[in-house]
Amino acid sequence: MKFFSRAQRATSVAALALALALAGCSAQSSSSTSETTSAATSSATSVVTSGTTAELASSIAESTHFDADDLTWDAAKETTVSLADGSSAASGTNADAVSVDGNTVTITAGGTYRVSGTLGDGELVVAAGEEDVVRIILDNATVTSSSGSAVDIQSANEVLLFLEDGTTNILSDAASYADTGTDAANAAIYSLADLTIAGTGTLAVNGNYQDGISTKDGLVLAAGNVTVKAADDGIKGKDYTVLLDGSYSVTAGGDGVKSTNDTETDRGWLLVAGGMLNVAADDDGIKAATTLTISDGTATVSRSEEGLEAANIAISGGTVNITSNDDGLNAAGGSTTSDAAAGDAQGAPQGGMGGGGMDTVGDFSLDISGGTVTVNAEGDGLDSNGNASISGGTVVVNGPSSDGNGALDVNGDLTVSGGTIAAAGSAGMVVTPSETSTQSGLQISFDSPVAAGTAVQITDSTGAVVATFVTAKQTSSIVFSSADIKAGEQYSILTGGTAEVEVGLGKGSVTGATEVTTATAGEYTTSGGPGMR
Repeated sequence: MKFFSRAQRATSVAALALALALAGCSAQSSSSTSETTSAATSSATSVVTSGTTAELASSIAESTHFDADDLTWDAAKETTVSLADGSSAASGTNADAVSVDGNTVTITAGGTYRVSGTLGDGELVVAAGEEDVVRIILDNATVTSSSGSAVDIQSANEVLLFLEDGTTNILSDAASYADTGTDAANAAIYSLADLTIAGTGTLAVNGNYQDGISTKDGLVLAAGNVTVKAADDGIKGKDYTVLLDGSYSVTAGGDGVKSTNDTETDRGWLLVAGGMLNVAADDDGIKAATTLTISDGTATVSRSEEGLEAANIAISGGTVNITSNDDGLNAAGGSTTSDAAAGDAQGAPQGGMGGGGMDTVGDFSLDISGGTVTVNAEGDGLDSNGNASISGGTVVVNGPSSDGNGALDVNGDLTVSGGTIAAAGSAGMVVTPSETSTQSGLQISFDSPVAAGTAVQITDSTGAVVATFVTAKQTSSIVFSSADIKAGEQYSILTGGTAEVEVGLGKGSVTGATEVTTATAGEYTTSGGPGMR
């Protein structure tokens, strides 16, 4: 295990994003052959010797178990493990560290193991030393268990599951386990050590009992084409969960992807720094105990109760698409102030002086500084039990039609200083930018609801179209802010005309449109809800 000083642990998650993305590029080029292993080493060297990039690469190495060296090895020293019901065998450098007991194949020492073949009812176990690094190359391997996990990592310093290019691998656990004790395994891939998944091959994980992939330590998803189906949680790390690159598709009966350590303030964080993540979950989509950061890549939650949830949510880049039965983005969770935790909008009015209001402002934050964020929520669209800020990027919220929730819900200040935001929803609970905002905006209220699919045109005093928004659902109000909106100026709002939009926003024409109302930039009223502006 790596041991971290307090200074190392305090490394900013946001500052890790570039390092992770760069490390992900190295991961994609790695392979087990001598030629490409050398190339990967060269790529890794360029990452760690280029000024600021070197500092960032160092920070990821200090703050997680992962570094570029994990993805390079001497192919000549691989141990071959051939899986077959009743006749599994090992050969090569560390063959004596592989034991076979029926259909249970156990790796007991560090090294690199190339695993192929099929166990129709068996298990791959890692029971190595606490300082050992174990690399397992899955090379067209299929493991199915009728009594427990397909891969059970019981001890090691860290374990790498590398998906060989061009291969298809399948890991499936039992629908019920023989051992259901408190600390027993409960996932198709279960690890008590730090775990990395990398490579460019394909992996299907079937978590028939509870979880798909679960580690009681740190989890880094460096690459791979991975599909997870789980009865409960899809992918779960404890200290941290990081997506660098690759394509991960998760279908879960519980939470989709999460990090769970809620006892250490510098742990329990989740970072998407690249790749593609697609989640369909019966509970929360992407969740962190402390901080959830998205800096690059694409994160799509197509089904969830709450789409993104963490005490602190920060989006600085990438593409985020959220569909939720409750809140879309929810900055909430455990707090030293019990009232703050109770302040999550469950139909309670949240508007108020300065930004959202009358509820206790907890130690929670929602910050969007870049990227494209699209939310379709039946509950609150963007919800923070503390403060919220938007300083960049594009944010489109299609919020609730019912008045018990709102497109925006912030207990403290909602500060808008940049970017473009269009938040549409009901009129019963409207939160607008606070006085701390430096970018102006419009609060638009309709006398009667606007139907889904309607083009809403915003024009300035000259008749020029400033913005075009196409509603995804019935809409009674819109809060709009962009650099094109000038404080104190009056704007006309029309419905109809033509529109060319992406994620609901774009360009349009007012030909054939009808003016329905006007709004003055920076004038926010209480008419749409309890906000006191």
